[in-house]
Amino acid sequence: MHNISKLWQRFQFPAVILLLIVGLVYLRFTPNYFADSMRLKGGDAMQYSMPSEASQDIVLMNLGEKDAEKYGQWPWARKDLGAIVQRLREAGAGTIVFPVIFAEKDRAGTDEAFIKAIKDNGVVVAQQATTQEKSPAAVTRGISVLGDLDLDYIYQWPGAVAPIPDIARSAAGVGVIASAPEIDGVVRKIPLVVRIGDKLYPSLALETIRSITGDPSYQMKGSAAGVEALRIPGFNKIPTDANGQVWIKWNNTFDTVGATDKNLSIVKNKIVIIGPTMEGTSNLVATPLGAKHGHEVQANVLQAVVKGNSLNRPYWADLLEVALTIALSISVLYATKKYNVYSAIPIYVAGVALIYSASWLAFGYLNLVIDWTWPIFTVTVLFGYTLYHNVIREFRAKQQIKKQFGTYLSPDMVEKLQKNPDLLKLGGDQRELSIMFTDVRGFTTISEHYKSSPQGLVTLMNRYMTAMTASILEEKGTLDKYIGDAQMAFWNAPLDTPEHAKHATRAALKMLKNLESFNEELDKEGVPRMGMGIGINTGTVVVGNMGSDQRFDYTCLGDAVNLASRLEGQSKPYHVGIIVGTDTAHQIQDDYAVVELDLLAVKGKTEGVRIYTVLGENSDICERFDMDEHHELHEKMLDQYRAQKWTAAKSSCKALKGKLDGELDAYYDMMIERIDELREADLGEDWDGVFRTNSK
Repeated sequence: MHNISKLWQRFQFPAVILLLIVGLVYLRFTPNYFADSMRLKGGDAMQYSMPSEASQDIVLMNLGEKDAEKYGQWPWARKDLGAIVQRLREAGAGTIVFPVIFAEKDRAGTDEAFIKAIKDNGVVVAQQATTQEKSPAAVTRGISVLGDLDLDYIYQWPGAVAPIPDIARSAAGVGVIASAPEIDGVVRKIPLVVRIGDKLYPSLALETIRSITGDPSYQMKGSAAGVEALRIPGFNKIPTDANGQVWIKWNNTFDTVGATDKNLSIVKNKIVIIGPTMEGTSNLVATPLGAKHGHEVQANVLQAVVKGNSLNRPYWADLLEVALTIALSISVLYATKKYNVYSAIPIYVAGVALIYSASWLAFGYLNLVIDWTWPIFTVTVLFGYTLYHNVIREFRAKQQIKKQFGTYLSPDMVEKLQKNPDLLKLGGDQRELSIMFTDVRGFTTISEHYKSSPQGLVTLMNRYMTAMTASILEEKGTLDKYIGDAQMAFWNAPLDTPEHAKHATRAALKMLKNLESFNEELDKEGVPRMGMGIGINTGTVVVGNMGSDQRFDYTCLGDAVNLASRLEGQSKPYHVGIIVGTDTAHQIQDDYAVVELDLLAVKGKTEGVRIYTVLGENSDICERFDMDEHHELHEKMLDQYRAQKWTAAKSSCKALKGKLDGELDAYYDMMIERIDELREADLGEDWDGVFRTNSK
């Protein structure tokens, strides 16, 4: 189970990324409201970004409120519409288009006047596809199908509402008005050919072009994949999508005139599309650029066909979008993996900008519909998960650091590690540390005091450890462990601590000072006083996470660690609070008053090391005592001792007693006692001056 957990942790990120990619690709190619709406709205955003283009081919005649004052309520008498046609023709208008269904006879009885006005006069009228099963459209137009076209691709309606036969026969063309709104109700594409029943019919726009060219029929090329293009022999090939639709660019603007305008010169040689705009007379159509009147929609369709600038989504668009998505995703993920999430941000931003800009340029200059929403959405999701994964990973790493180091590092050092985990060098880093061991003196007596209250002893030791630990953490030390009533700490790991020996020494002096205050509290409580021994040694060791797969600790190992422990043990027989090793003494002697105690070989060692005690800061000790005189006499005593000049050495010890306010008197008494013992021993002339002890 443990191996499975480790395997999951290792492959969790790539596995989730792969699942996200598969899921997003599935979402992209499966019809669904979310993906389709996002893609459609992305295209709408492109439409909004396009500058307006003034039409040079089409003029709109808006039958507005002002015109209603003259002609009355809509629908107007058809003789009036005929009169408008005559005025337009006199003004030199080109083809005149009525996106109006003249399905019933004129209630004013003026159909004859309208029929006379439109007959052989270049007027195109409309018929409406409907979901109601009515008679097929009155006017059919031959459409020749080339290729093995599957007609199921063509939008189909059960029936149509057609103009009355006399109007249909008199018009230059009759085209179908039909639209296929998208899932959000917005019209973006218009079918140029529709099926009504089992027959094909041209749209109003297509019929207008045919009437202009004078061609009698159409050609439609297709295959099993749907419609490829439409063609009017006297006109250019018209590309469509598989359903025979054209994508409309809705940024066209049209010149407009009213039915009662006196000056109609603007319509000369232009296609004129006529439609009502009075309140309540026209069903507004939702488009990407807002609601438009029906005849304005037809104008945009016709403009796209005439100008040949209808939008086109090429067959290779899906492949391109997937390729761009994968390429950008790989780039972002690679940068995140190799460097960090912040390095991936510029790549992500640049990639998103590139995809959007390329789509915009393709849309604006090549009329190509390249979806930018799905690639950007996909990359954003992947990058978002990557960001989330990194944040969670960093959070967990910080929590792990806090969990691992929070109990034995000061809060500010833990914060530094959390901000920059690279400062950690775990798993066996070799470096120089200053190591401290402490131990309680008089613990047996204290234990006896609490023999009837073990819990009281625990509380007391917790108070003691809290007071001592505070000094270690204040001086940027790492608390390694508690060993019964003892402590182990070190400096210069996991964070670099310049002058680590000085920090360790300062912590030791603080601990002794805190012990004095602590003992004053014990005096008030009637509890026996505590003593303390401290050993500090500086040397190169191995530091890192050590232990088993189930449990490990951040600790250090090496000969310098063992020596530090032995030095702490010697603080009791030497009757001093602090004993430091040679390297520690050399690194602190400029700031602290150190006194050499002996040349000592601790248990398990044959070679001796010089050991020292620390009296305090030089600035304080030298102000209180003549340290030069003391050092001179003390070094003389040690020289006499090592030269086996026992009488002289003993005399020097006696002379040194009482100096330094008697702080080292117990040490000198110990040396006098040792001198008496060694005087009786046969050390030989080659004695190296090393005192070898069997005690820890």
